[in-house]
Amino acid sequence: MTMDPNKMLIEQLEQWHTEYSPELRMVRKPFHTPGYHSTLKNVAFTHPTLAACVYALGLLDSRQPLHVERAQEILEQVISLQDQNPENATFGIWSWFYEEPLEMMAPPDWNWADFCGKRLVLAEQRHSDVLGADLREQIRHALSCSCDAIIKRNVGPSYTNIAIMGAFVTLLTGEIYGEEKYLNFGLERLRRFCEYTRQLGTFQEYNSPTYTIVAIQELSSIYTATQIAEAKQLSKEMLDVAWGMVAEHFHAPSRQWSGPHSRAYHTLMMPEILSFVQIASHGALNFMPDDQLKYSLDWYGNDIQCPEKYLPAFKHTHTAKLVQTISKNEVGLIVNQATTYMEGPISVGTFSKDVMWNQRRNLLAYVRNSEESTYIHLRLLNEGYDYSSGVFTCAHEGKDVLFGIGFCTNGGNTHIGLDPIDGFIESEDLRIRFEIGGSLDGVMAEAISYDDESAVVHLAEQTLFVKKLFAAFDGEQPGWQLGSEQNKLFLDYVIYSGEKKRFDFLRMQKALLVFAWSLGETSNESLDAAASVMDAGTGGSEAEHEVHAEFRAPNRPTLQLRLPLKPAEKQEMLRPRT
Repeated sequence: MTMDPNKMLIEQLEQWHTEYSPELRMVRKPFHTPGYHSTLKNVAFTHPTLAACVYALGLLDSRQPLHVERAQEILEQVISLQDQNPENATFGIWSWFYEEPLEMMAPPDWNWADFCGKRLVLAEQRHSDVLGADLREQIRHALSCSCDAIIKRNVGPSYTNIAIMGAFVTLLTGEIYGEEKYLNFGLERLRRFCEYTRQLGTFQEYNSPTYTIVAIQELSSIYTATQIAEAKQLSKEMLDVAWGMVAEHFHAPSRQWSGPHSRAYHTLMMPEILSFVQIASHGALNFMPDDQLKYSLDWYGNDIQCPEKYLPAFKHTHTAKLVQTISKNEVGLIVNQATTYMEGPISVGTFSKDVMWNQRRNLLAYVRNSEESTYIHLRLLNEGYDYSSGVFTCAHEGKDVLFGIGFCTNGGNTHIGLDPIDGFIESEDLRIRFEIGGSLDGVMAEAISYDDESAVVHLAEQTLFVKKLFAAFDGEQPGWQLGSEQNKLFLDYVIYSGEKKRFDFLRMQKALLVFAWSLGETSNESLDAAASVMDAGTGGSEAEHEVHAEFRAPNRPTLQLRLPLKPAEKQEMLRPRT
């Protein structure tokens, strides 16, 4: 069925109209943040600057006179909120919310030069004929500030979505206004991003459900909007990389995006992503009825198409093992490698070595559960929020994973870079969590005691086995605990829970937890896995001790790990150990 983008645009705008605040000339949205940048507390609603930009462009795209008038009022308001003082560190960017000026944020988000700038440059390119002369000059000046901020910051090609988006904003601004400085910068950034991606073989923001879709949108924007032949060719090449990544990780039986995910804000596939893929297939895929599609205003006017060669992957998944190098050290040894295994109703994805950040999905599995799906997501929680200074290391083969979680002394707490721990934390609760969510039909954990060695959870026709092989954390006595909340079951390994306590990782001698993990149909009484402490150095000091772990199973290689027992600096914890 051919979908009418104009109809979907108008229908989506009807929902946005109800959120418009004429007194502020912005849209009112429920307050939400990922837990950093914003300092707002106990706020129910805010007026986001980015949402205002998106709404204004959507109004202009409708080409309806009353909508155009409102869009101009919104754009004038949003532009007034940009820092346009070149003496300021925040020059060229916006705060997230009208209610929170830049000086209140901790810290501000420099990506807003890219995110808001994109909508402004499209407003000028598509709709200059209906915009007033004064507003067009304001847009031009705002874009000049945004581009200068983007150039000054100059993110590298590893920051996938911002590398692309900044290239788009500067390239198109330069193209529209004849500004060679911006055009040349944008085109060169796109070239560097493409070369970096070719050498790596994938995006650095690997397999991110959120940002791969953003990358497809931005690359499609370049392909659609630019008249520069080289930029069109480069964006088309990178679009093939992006769509290939989506297709090869799509697990058709569960309709989920297989892990591991470098950056994700949700663990289940959101209806918006399935809608995006269905619309991009131009009728070839049918995940849901057309009247249930979640349409985004950002998709309008953008030539977004899934290449025909990738469409079969969204209908049927063959047994497959995908292995992709994500990073290497200075001598060429692999630091982090992504592995995805899909077989029938099961999908298992891992990173071989990474931090336990809130956006990472280092060990993630999906199981088809009747007509729905169930997920298993490994987390490390400090007082209920993901703790970024935990370091995950694993060996993975098929549906079996051997992994350990160690601790670094100089990482972040809630974020990998915004809130460094300075060697210690104070905590009332620290635990490893095997979070099981999605459909809980047929999901049941076997009874378990705190001191048990192994835990078993039944998931429809599959069974999860987890065996603790080694646990040491500054003299604490960790153990198992079951818990739940709406639509989620928790299999927790509690490291500490009690009065607030200081944990000094600089002085700590032992901080490591090691597990064997297996998902399948077989009823294993016990996993054949063990771990022991070994002397890794010549002096035999405790600082040089390692834990060696092995996990054996028929018809596959033995999984092996060597893990440091003592916390160390992040760089040391992330180095490959051979």
